[in-house]
Amino acid sequence: MEHTLKAVDAELAGLGHDLAAMGDLAVAQVRSAIDVFVSHDQVTAQKVIRGDDALDLQDAEIERRAVKFIALRQPVADDLRRVVAAMKISTQLERCGDLGKNIAKRVARMDAGAPADQAEMIGGLGRMAAARLAAVVDAYRRDDAQGAYTVWASDTEIDERHEAVLRDIISRMTATSEAVADGAHLLFIAKNLERIGDHATNIAELVHYQITGQDLADRPKG
Repeated sequence: MEHTLKAVDAELAGLGHDLAAMGDLAVAQVRSAIDVFVSHDQVTAQKVIRGDDALDLQDAEIERRAVKFIALRQPVADDLRRVVAAMKISTQLERCGDLGKNIAKRVARMDAGAPADQAEMIGGLGRMAAARLAAVVDAYRRDDAQGAYTVWASDTEIDERHEAVLRDIISRMTATSEAVADGAHLLFIAKNLERIGDHATNIAELVHYQITGQDLADRPKG
């Protein structure tokens, strides 16, 4: 029996380690997408687009291992919460990678980079979203329920910054017709960054539930 328990613990630890590594990769993907946007580096944007494949593979592998673990080990209570949360978190991370890829695709299609001040404003939104994603990956790695709660409770900060960015983009599009074409791409980029923040909040809920068994209800909204 002790041998079986050690095997279960080892499998769960391995799954957790690999999921945290996937989280690090998702954070790197998002940060790279922000960098290519701010610098309007269309060559590196192509590398970011291709880099999403690794996250897709990791998501599929974590799901495969989790399903196999449930089928063979028939876990209950804490162990079941941990493996189910791992599947759901990996899906959220994969979607963050998709959003990073979509941002890079927009950069590749833009006629020119955003004006420096506007690029920095949108980049600030992106860095805020990436920081929240990194923080919740760290909370997962450390089994830190309070850290996950802190990320969850800060959701309104991303929403407020996103609203300010949208107002700026629309104002510039209204002021001059030359800003319309790239402005449409900027609206999508800003929305993708806001959605990354939402996924970080979703992960925070999952991490908190995995550790405590308690749901976080009534997500704060601006």
